[in-house]
Amino acid sequence: MSATTTTPPTRRRTRARITLAALAAVVGPGLIAGLSDDDPAGITTYSVLGSSYGYRLLWVLTVSTVALILFQDLGARIGVVTGQGLAGLIRQRYGARAGVLSIAALGLANVGTTTAEFAGIAAGFQIFHVSRYVSVPIAAVLVSVLVLRGGFRGVERVLLVLSAVFIAYIAAGILAKPDWGAALAGTVTPSLPTSRDAVLIATATLGTTLAPWGLAFIQSYAVDKRLTPRELGLLRWDVITGAVLTGVIGFFVVIACAATLHVHGLSITNASDAAAALEPLAGRLASQLFAGGLIGAALLAASILPLSTAYSVCDFAGRPAALDDSFTEAPLFYGTFALVTLTGLVLVLLPGVSLVPVLVGSQVLNAVLLLPLLGYMSGIARDRRLMAEFTAPRAVAAVYWVTVALITVCILALGYFTIRH
Repeated sequence: MSATTTTPPTRRRTRARITLAALAAVVGPGLIAGLSDDDPAGITTYSVLGSSYGYRLLWVLTVSTVALILFQDLGARIGVVTGQGLAGLIRQRYGARAGVLSIAALGLANVGTTTAEFAGIAAGFQIFHVSRYVSVPIAAVLVSVLVLRGGFRGVERVLLVLSAVFIAYIAAGILAKPDWGAALAGTVTPSLPTSRDAVLIATATLGTTLAPWGLAFIQSYAVDKRLTPRELGLLRWDVITGAVLTGVIGFFVVIACAATLHVHGLSITNASDAAAALEPLAGRLASQLFAGGLIGAALLAASILPLSTAYSVCDFAGRPAALDDSFTEAPLFYGTFALVTLTGLVLVLLPGVSLVPVLVGSQVLNAVLLLPLLGYMSGIARDRRLMAEFTAPRAVAAVYWVTVALITVCILALGYFTIRH
């Protein structure tokens, strides 16, 4: 009788341990790709959104988060099912010209965004009175050593640990004592001022949350992790968790600035301004948490951006691209990583360079580049030759195209207000 009564609980515990072990083996692509979207350019965009419009445009972040879940799940699924990165699949399905244009546009956007990450490192350390000529080179060396010497498992562990820094933004948001009712209303109630600046920041929010480099990265990273179709269910939980946390962190950045800067009529141009302005309004701890989060986010994204570019270039060229490969086995992979890192470093250290246009402008560029990229992904999702039994049903594909249409409307509206302005 004793054996009969204890066996079922024992089996349940065993199954639970097996499930947790399987989930631990899969975790990584979704969390890292999602949270790295909350990079300095993203934090700057969210800070400007909150300081300029209070809680009113939080619904844009809600829409962006839903879109992030949809397309990062799609990117991860395409990578696992096909075993290929996005650039190579675009060339295979749409031809060499489409592939070249895609990789060129992605490379340009990634260099701009990598520069923005180093700008974020510079801005964050300047709050602690550390010169950019010290902080940025050290950061570049650290991320390079991590990727070049860490191996896949080592790099993944460090990136996951770095992701924990985003707790700082949640704490800063709570310390700012926001109006929770207004924040909830802004999260679910669409409202958009009919001005160029409002459309610009809404478009930038879409571009920074649903970044092209993040979509390319999650697909290639899932391939590098050697995940199989039978692990797609667990991978989906990883993707959803990462995307939701991305939206939650963005939410707390917005409300921290809405509850302090917007209420007092203060305007800012970047996230470091927000961190400095928080001190007299929400206390020194909130200010330091905001600045520390900016630095950690920048280090995470500065590791991911060159890596995403290297994956895409090698995938397009049909060359080896794996973190466990040596330099002699994958020279193009590591050479591309080094080139993108060095370019971002040099651009940030140029005398007289204004970092703010780089930060926000790169996110608007991301939004523009999203259109063809999402179109290609939606087409691949419906290609039975590539996706076999994992081909997206018509209803799901329709949701993808609705998202593309929404982003198109934002970009057209931005163009209209720019011409009118």
